[in-house]
Amino acid sequence: MKTIRCTYPGGRHERGAAVVEFVLVAVFGGLFILLLGVFELGRALYVMNSANEATTLGARVAIVCGKNDVRIMQRMRQVLPNLADRDVLITYAPSGCSATTDSSGVACRSATVAIVSGLKIKTLIPLVPSDIPLPAYATTLTREAMDSASCG
Repeated sequence: MKTIRCTYPGGRHERGAAVVEFVLVAVFGGLFILLLGVFELGRALYVMNSANEATTLGARVAIVCGKNDVRIMQRMRQVLPNLADRDVLITYAPSGCSATTDSSGVACRSATVAIVSGLKIKTLIPLVPSDIPLPAYATTLTREAMDSASCG
């Protein structure tokens, strides 16, 4: 029997073709994964900044509008829509103070609005379902004009 050898024109020059193709796919695939990671990191930083801004706006409304006003959460949800009531802690100093200075007691001197830790950012990366936990955020503002006409 006779052995048949297949030769391709220029066969010597095609020995590393698979390696070159693998390197090209690996590099572009890696860059794509890196790009997804950069987008996800940017989105996480945006949400963290929004959480900080939400506490600032919530404290402003809390100190201007009065004790435990419903507009506090409304204003915070304009900035951070997925914020739940259980994620927010509003405290006034001194404890037991009242929103106005009347005969009922001491007026509030400051308001602190905090987003408790445990709130999570859901990632959008396909096939990698994970959550990024947000740190706790808090903002304290001193009394300006509780029950003011500029509350709206």
